[in-house]
Parts: sequence; C-alpha cells; structure tokens
Amino acid sequence: MDDTRLVVVTGATGRQGGAVVRHLLAAGGRVRALTRNPSSPAAGRLASAGAEVVRADMASPDSLRPAFAGAYGVFSVQNPMISGLDQEVQQGRAVGDAAASAGVRHVVYASAGPGIPETGVRQWDNKLAVRAHLESLGLPLTVLRPMAFMELMTDKDFYPPVSMWHLMPKLIGDNRPLPWLCADDVGAVAAKVFADPDRFAGVELPLAADVRTIGECRELWREAHGRPPRGFPMPLWLFHRFTGDDLTRMWRWLRTHPVAFDLAATRAIVPSARTVREWLVQRTYS
Repeated sequence: MDDTRLVVVTGATGRQGGAVVRHLLAAGGRVRALTRNPSSPAAGRLASAGAEVVRADMASPDSLRPAFAGAYGVFSVQNPMISGLDQEVQQGRAVGDAAASAGVRHVVYASAGPGIPETGVRQWDNKLAVRAHLESLGLPLTVLRPMAFMELMTDKDFYPPVSMWHLMPKLIGDNRPLPWLCADDVGAVAAKVFADPDRFAGVELPLAADVRTIGECRELWREAHGRPPRGFPMPLWLFHRFTGDDLTRMWRWLRTHPVAFDLAATRAIVPSARTVREWLVQRTYS
C-alpha cells in the first residue's frame, strides 16, 4: 500500500469493515475508521492498531462529508440487519454522494448475492440499487460480491445458530452447494484491490474460497470440534418476528437457483483464502 493514500472505511467496527482496516494497516496503509461510537472497545482496538478513528454515521450525510476529506479511497459497507432494509439504500447512496463530493478516486463496495436482478430478495436488490447509484456518479468502482459468510456457523450475534443449523438446511436443502468466504478474507481482498487500482477499478469480483453444502459444513464442524453443532429448533413464524422474511426468501431462492463461483479467481487475489475446514480449525484452536 502507498502510505500517502488515505482510505476511509465505513462500518469499521463490523466484521467486513474491521477486517479491511486490519489488512490495510498490515500492508502499511493509512486508514480512517468511521464509527458511530468512537469510545467503544472495538473502536479502541482499531485506534491502538494505528487507525484514525472518526465519528460518523451513514444515516447522517452531513457527518460523512468531513470524514471523507482528503481521502483517496473509500470502503463502503452497509448492514441491513442494523440499519433496516429501507435505510440500506439511503446509506449506500449517501456514502457515494459524499465520496464524489470529496473527489475520492477509488470506491470499493461490499455487495453480496448473485448480482442479478429480480430475485425478490430485498437485500440483494438493494445492493444492485446502491451499485447503480455509485456508477451513475462516475466513481472508479470495484464491487466485492461474496455469497455466504463462514461466520454464520459460529457467531451468535451474526444470525443465531438457529439459522445455520436449523432453518437454513430446511429451506435451502442440506445438499445444496453454496460458495463460502470468511469475513477476514474480504478484508484481505479489499487491501489488494486498493493497492492495485489499475487492475481492479471498474471490476466486479464474485468471491468464494470454498464450495460446500450445509451437510458438509456440519461434518467439518464435527471434525474440528469433536461434536456436532448445537442447533436450536425455532418455528418459522417466530424467526420472522425477529428478522422479517427477507432471509427466508433468500434461502428459498438458493434452493432452486444454483450459484456458480470460480474459486481460482479469488485465490488469484488472495492465495491464502481459507477453506471451510481451515477456517473452522483455526477458529477452534485460536
């Protein structure tokens, strides 16, 4: 990384944003980490690692403009589980508008899903809408598009274990192959992308390090932990009460629509991108 180029990272205390901050700093880059709460423990860890931590809120465009001042690049990620589906698009557009106003020269946008319209899944449709807005602004843009995060298997605050080990296999099917990537490897990819804008600006990158069924993931979990993962049965209506129905619509779509991913393309950028087995073993013994 060129240490004269400042990269602003939104969602810096989240999984993807935090991973981007860590990898940019490890590569010698300058990072301004945006968070709504600079006094949080997560923000403190970023500051201790060398990031400039700044208060900003993607729901408040006026807070983004000064936060982007002097930036070469911006990593943009929105979390609809926090913001809500309606706010996701508004926040993504606000980041783009502020980046364009500040003269940012490279935006890396964290998208998700198959990258096609009319799936009926609002989270995926929202990301296409944000991408279209970023392109309309003429910003040099790279789109990162992972599908399933390995953290679904372990992180209780991501989606409860009820989703990965109980409801997902019911709705997707235990034997439907899915492309997987861990959030930390999103950060590794983003750092490589910012370091080589000539190669990556104007490119969409479908990302996956492994393709596994939920049944295979369950067996890999058993190998790593010596026991099966603990499921928590929950009726669908109760899950909808907590999360809405967009996730289950997503899983039903995946049941009938195979998603093709080229693992070699991700490894060409980050050769060390972890497989499900490698990631589970690392999480178990780290």
